[in-house]
Amino acid sequence: MTAADVPTTTVWSETAGDDESDPIVVVHGSMDRAAGLLRLSRRLDGEFRVVRYDRRGYGRSAHVGPPWTAATNAQDLAELLERTAPGHRAAIVGHSYGGNVALALAASRPDLVTGVVVYETPLSWLDWWPGTTAGAAAMGVSDPGDAAEAFMRRLVGDEAWERLPASTQRQRRAEGPAMVAELADLRRQAPWQADDVRVPVLALYGECGRPHHRVAMEHLGETLLDCRIQMVPGCGHAGPHTHPGVVAEPIVRFVRSLGAPSAPSGPSAPSGD
Repeated sequence: MTAADVPTTTVWSETAGDDESDPIVVVHGSMDRAAGLLRLSRRLDGEFRVVRYDRRGYGRSAHVGPPWTAATNAQDLAELLERTAPGHRAAIVGHSYGGNVALALAASRPDLVTGVVVYETPLSWLDWWPGTTAGAAAMGVSDPGDAAEAFMRRLVGDEAWERLPASTQRQRRAEGPAMVAELADLRRQAPWQADDVRVPVLALYGECGRPHHRVAMEHLGETLLDCRIQMVPGCGHAGPHTHPGVVAEPIVRFVRSLGAPSAPSGPSAPSGD
């Protein structure tokens, strides 16, 4: 495994697996980073080339500043693919918020994408999305650092947060502005339009997840042009972290089903999302 040698103005990335194959790119959610999806990545890189990266504002890409939106994240992902896998199209796997980044890229740059896998992706802009989620609760906190801490405590629990080293807590709190901005943007507007997503999509939800995540994946199945839905047994929202092998199985089957795509003929114009 070799780290990508990238300038300080671009997101940090790392690639593993077969350098000649069409890649899979894994995209993390809010208040996460590439390291959080390392175990899942290792279940995939034995067969595929896998690229994982820290999104702007997080981890080793904390230096990449605003705007922290799904649109700019999709642009980062497009640039990452053109840099790390020129001449190839990729399958994009997005966990939580990362699924919206993947779908936004598929809508705006279909020349770069063969298919998309999303795991419990939030549809926060829809009227029926609940106001009791961790993201919604964080939006009610005025200080971004406090909002990041509240979000983390909600996800991992107070005891796990308190066990983190002080340096890690400071780093996570410093990621608050990126989290607040991207989640606020997601509540204001849809980052992609269903008619623009023309690649195959696999929408996964955990058996032990919250009902609104299952409903969201069913909504994707009803509105996207080519979307299959699958429940992942024994998993909650953190399934890609806690049960990487179980989550990897449907991803591998789906990516194999995409076949061997042709290389892109050139960039297409953005869809305007």
